[in-house]
Amino acid sequence: MSNNAPIGVFDSGIGGLTVVKELVALMPGEDFIYFGDTARIPYGPRPKEEIMEFMHQILSFFEKRQVKMAVVACNTMTALGLEAARQEYPFSLVGVNAGVDMALSSSKNKKVGVIATQATIHSEKHAKALTIKDKETFVYPQICPKLVPLIEAKQVEGVAIENAVAEYLLPMKQAGVDVVILGCTHYPFVSEIIEKVVGSGVKLINPARETAVDAYEVLREKDHFSMTKKGKVRICVSANVEQAKEMAAFMLDTEQVEFELVDLQG
Repeated sequence: MSNNAPIGVFDSGIGGLTVVKELVALMPGEDFIYFGDTARIPYGPRPKEEIMEFMHQILSFFEKRQVKMAVVACNTMTALGLEAARQEYPFSLVGVNAGVDMALSSSKNKKVGVIATQATIHSEKHAKALTIKDKETFVYPQICPKLVPLIEAKQVEGVAIENAVAEYLLPMKQAGVDVVILGCTHYPFVSEIIEKVVGSGVKLINPARETAVDAYEVLREKDHFSMTKKGKVRICVSANVEQAKEMAAFMLDTEQVEFELVDLQG
């Protein structure tokens, strides 16, 4: 496989663009193809079997585009299907970094909050990883069903998103957590609102940067870095291209980005 082949990045919607931002900053010479399944979001409440079906459709799409790596910029799909998928495709697969090490090193009272989708929380991915590394850690998991639909609907500010964040985060703050893991790649879009609710005494862990570093290390080990100096970004979505353009502008210089509507079921 050519070193100049693109890197695929995917999520259930536009949340994974927070990971693309970090990847581009870390590896500006690479080409990236992003796929956001905006026609079928949210994934969190869906059955595991359906989520895995969608994941394999996306990975098959990337296989046709001849990517050299795919980054699963979705905690739900990382938790439910990453290990099995690694055995089925000819390219490297990197999942979302759970942010566990940073959370443990940042917490002073060993009370760690995790906000995520229903499927991610039910997988206990974060809770198991945290307690394996430190059995004394208290984990406060919180399902946040309203956040992803609001963010996808461009409601990243205003009363609706502020009320939803307060509903989920205030009880966590009152429980005394001093670190909160953003367990969904959508949540950095509203990190300022979350910070306002929990206060300066609570540190937010955004695993997007660590995910980009994980991808970098895989390419370094395989000596698969691109030979070009300036890469390109193509954003593919299954619905609402114009909406994707607006949300992408929060993370990327969209004048340098190409957009494409892709129907995986067509």
